[in-house]
Amino acid sequence: MNTILIIDDHSGFRVQARAILEADGFTVVGEADNGASGLAAARSIRPDLVLLDIGLPDMEGFDVARELAIDGPPPLVVLTSSRDASSYGPRLANSQALGFVPKDELSGAAIHALIDGSGGN
Repeated sequence: MNTILIIDDHSGFRVQARAILEADGFTVVGEADNGASGLAAARSIRPDLVLLDIGLPDMEGFDVARELAIDGPPPLVVLTSSRDASSYGPRLANSQALGFVPKDELSGAAIHALIDGSGGN
C-alpha cells in the first residue's frame, strides 16, 4: 500500500506533497491538475491511494471520489484542502473517502494513520 496519485490544481502543493510523501516511503506514481485528468490517470495507473484536493477547477473532489468508487476496485482516497474539515460538515463523513488531511498537516504519518485505521494495511 504505497503508490499514490496526487490530484491538485496547485503545482506548488503537488511538488511539496510529492517531496513529503516520498521522504516518508511512499511512491508517487502520477500527478493531475484537475478532476477529469485525475480520473483518467487513476483509471490507467491504478494507484493504491489518491491524495485528492476538494477544490478542483472542473469538479469537486467529492465527485471525483464518487466516480473512482464506480470503477472497482477503487483506490483509497484521502481528501485534502487548505480549508478546515469543519468547512465541509457532513459531506466528509458521507463521502467515498478514507479520510481528510488538511494541506498544512500532510505527512506520511497522517496518511498511514488513516490507512491503519481502516484496516487497509
